Amino acid sequence: MKQTEISDRGLVRLLPATYHKPPALRGLYDTEEELEILTQIEAMTSGRLLAESGRNPHLDPRELAWRRRDRDLRIYGDTHVNAAFTYTRKGGNRFNSGERGAWYCAWNVMVSLAEVAWHRTRELGFAGCYQDNARYVELLADFIGIFDDMTDEPDHPALHPDPAMGYPAGQGLAETLRRKGSRGLIYPSVRALAKGGNCLVCFEPRAIQNVRPGASWDLVWDGSPDYSVVAVA
Repeated sequence: MKQTEISDRGLVRLLPATYHKPPALRGLYDTEEELEILTQIEAMTSGRLLAESGRNPHLDPRELAWRRRDRDLRIYGDTHVNAAFTYTRKGGNRFNSGERGAWYCAWNVMVSLAEVAWHRTRELGFAGCYQDNARYVELLADFIGIFDDMTDEPDHPALHPDPAMGYPAGQGLAETLRRKGSRGLIYPSVRALAKGGNCLVCFEPRAIQNVRPGASWDLVWDGSPDYSVVAVA
C-alpha cells in the first residue's frame, strides 16, 4: 500500500443537523460551582465524557482532542472530534469497529453527500417508507501529514459495496494500519456515482485540525429510493 503526503484544507464531514448544536450546558449556569455540578450530571450519560475521563476501554483519553472545560462551552470543534471516536454504529463502519469510531470526510461535498445518502436510503428501505427530509451540516477540517493510500486498489476487498463483505475486510485493514501507527487512510468513495471521488478516514483525533462549520444541505426522499439534494440558503 502506498503512502501519500497531504496538506489540504476544508475536507468535508457531514453531520445531521440534530447533532450540530451548541454545548447543552451553555446558558444554564451562573457560577463555576454550578457548572461543575451540571458537568457531573452530563458525564453520567455521555459516552464522549466517559471516554474523556478514561472510562472507555478502547480509547486512551490522551488521544482525544482537549481544551479547557470553560472554553469547551464556547466552541464545538473538539467535542465533535471526540464524539466521532466515542459514538459508534452497531457493527461499526467500513474502517472502524463498533468499539472505536473514526473521522470520515471527503475532499468534495458531493462525495460526502453520496456517502451519507446511501446509508439513510438503506435505513428508509428497512423501514419500508421512502419519505424523509434530512438536513446535514458540513464540518470542515484540515489535514497535514503522511497517510496510507489505497486509491490505486479499487478491487481491494475492503471496498466491496456490500457491507457484509466490505466492512469486515476494512475493519481488519484499519486495525492493522492503526497498530502500525497510521494516522489514517485515503480511499476511493464506494457510494459516489462519479468516479474519482476520494475519502479520508482519520484514525487519530489529534490529526484533525481547525474544525469549523460549513454549509447546510437537505436530502429529500419523496416516495422512492431516489433523493434530491438542496443547498440551504
